[in-house]
Amino acid sequence: MEMLSITLPDGSVREVASGTTPADIAAAIGPGLAKAAIAARVDGELRDLSRPLTQDAQLALVTQKDEADALELARHDFAHVMAEAVQHLFPGTQITFGPATDDGFYYDFAPKDRPFTDEDLPAIEAEMRRIIARNEPFTREVWSREQLIETWQKQGETFKAEWAAELPDGEELTIYRQGAWLDMCRGPHMPSTGRLDPNAFKLTRVSGAYWRGDQKNAMLSRVYGTGWLNKKQLDAHLTMLEEAAKRDHRKIGAEMDLFHLQSEAQGSVFWHPKGYILWRQMEAYMRRRLDAADYAEVKSPQLMDARQWEQSGHWGKYRENMFVVPDEIPNTEDEGAVISGDADMMALKPMNCPAHVLIFKQGIKSYRDLPIRMAEFGCCHRNEPHGALHGIMRVRQFTQDDAHIFVREDQLVEEVRKFCELLHSVYQDLGFTDYAVKLALRPEKRFGSDEMWDRSEQELREAVQASNLPQEIKDKFEELPGEGAFYAPKLEFHLTDAIGRTWQVGTIQSDRVLPDRLDASYVGEDGNRHRPVMLHRAILGTFERFIGILIEHHAGRFPLWLSPVQAVVATIVSDADDYAHEVAAKLRAAGIRVETDLRNEKINYKVREHSVAKVPNLLVVGKREAEEGKVALRRLGSQAQTFLTLDEAVQMLRDEARAPDLR
Repeated sequence: MEMLSITLPDGSVREVASGTTPADIAAAIGPGLAKAAIAARVDGELRDLSRPLTQDAQLALVTQKDEADALELARHDFAHVMAEAVQHLFPGTQITFGPATDDGFYYDFAPKDRPFTDEDLPAIEAEMRRIIARNEPFTREVWSREQLIETWQKQGETFKAEWAAELPDGEELTIYRQGAWLDMCRGPHMPSTGRLDPNAFKLTRVSGAYWRGDQKNAMLSRVYGTGWLNKKQLDAHLTMLEEAAKRDHRKIGAEMDLFHLQSEAQGSVFWHPKGYILWRQMEAYMRRRLDAADYAEVKSPQLMDARQWEQSGHWGKYRENMFVVPDEIPNTEDEGAVISGDADMMALKPMNCPAHVLIFKQGIKSYRDLPIRMAEFGCCHRNEPHGALHGIMRVRQFTQDDAHIFVREDQLVEEVRKFCELLHSVYQDLGFTDYAVKLALRPEKRFGSDEMWDRSEQELREAVQASNLPQEIKDKFEELPGEGAFYAPKLEFHLTDAIGRTWQVGTIQSDRVLPDRLDASYVGEDGNRHRPVMLHRAILGTFERFIGILIEHHAGRFPLWLSPVQAVVATIVSDADDYAHEVAAKLRAAGIRVETDLRNEKINYKVREHSVAKVPNLLVVGKREAEEGKVALRRLGSQAQTFLTLDEAVQMLRDEARAPDLR
């Protein structure tokens, strides 16, 4: 019998017979590990405990202490259990796909009789708990494509049969069973349904989803759930969701009269005056920071010829997400087609980078001119599906705080270092003290040589370590295999907000492909033409999404310099109206964004109303304050009042309202 050498994490080696499973090795080590193990990493690949070993390997047994792996397994298992429960409760329902997500799982179903609703969720949850209690083992089987197609067709699973028919011949195809129920799945899974905590999941909502994401296809019912390793984790997550609901930027945006969205402009934001004040403060702040960092601001066209996008490589990668228009004047007189169909095509830009290369190419550039830091608050459009749109967080029209830095090879690490430090300073100013830096490595499908990718990835690593980012940020540095763009690796910056959620916002990408494709060059010290490296970078990502994050992070209680209305002067009696105007005028002259509230309402009513609107400072004035030249200052969230002279209040608020970079 062939013997295998299995190396464990402590360096010890076990000689075992071929066909031995990780579960066998766990049992040989001890009963405690055998009970705790839920999966195994074999040469780094996550696998079932019951999958036989067939060659020498590095083996690490996975338990619930390996939380990232354990959560991914549990959520995948919950999805399978939910699918079985749904098919048991609603006979004739077809299954499609059900992946794990960042905080749970979902599954898309084709119901026989009617779409599912939220009212169906309690019954599905109860059936899931019965399946978990049965402790059915998950078993893996390798099938042929023909076997899969035949099985799905016999079971009336037309969606699965369609997908199976498109799978490549000769590829190892697997199904997983739990009792009599089965699904096509790569795995892995935990040993049995009983390893799931029946009190560690909750189904959250139902929505519509098109089969394969195409609105021309059948509409399915997508059931979402959140899944965890234990009830304590679930309860903490549900508490966070409750807090997130209170902070929802759509709700707060309406309360504060910042913006609205409507069907006449799907995925585009109607900014109201107060919301646009917030936008302008953000834009002005970012422009000052870029000016101080020696960026040159440019403006590029919205519409560009499709040939330009073909040359850059974006046409092949992003065309389905681009708004494409013919370059012709529509027919408005004759009957028939408004558009001929013969015109050249143009596209609204989904990103700014090709246009910035075209600006760089105007005139001859010398090695002495580099680095060139080219910034644009560029309005872009991407044709996102209607179902993917979410408030101002995911939109079709957006403005990036975009910039591209053209550098020589010897300048790259230093420029990335400077960017990291600028980004850190901006995040601190905006109230985000905790974030993670992650390096997204080469994807499977990419432009460029392996040598180029090796170099580009290493340069980004070096820049992070060379920067003066806090050590606690560097200690969390993480690498993400396969997550890079098709043309370049990138550093990603993931903010953690006030309630523990993470948001990927900033990025910098080291790109040697696009300058080559668009023939960008500079004259080197040797007199020859050289390719610059192009650094694609953003700190906020998009203004729309970042403002949405700011709203939820601060729960609408913005730092004073960002608040659309920084103070309201409210009267107690009408006798103080003239004085209220005087107070407001002095505040306005000092640069404070101020409103007056002279309505014939009780002061407590006014306080409540302005608290809901998140006004940070309420200056209450009555007859006595008018006579003494004072104000009663009430801060948002506080019941206390501070009595100040008008001059003292103006000076204090003026100092507090300065933007961080101007202090």
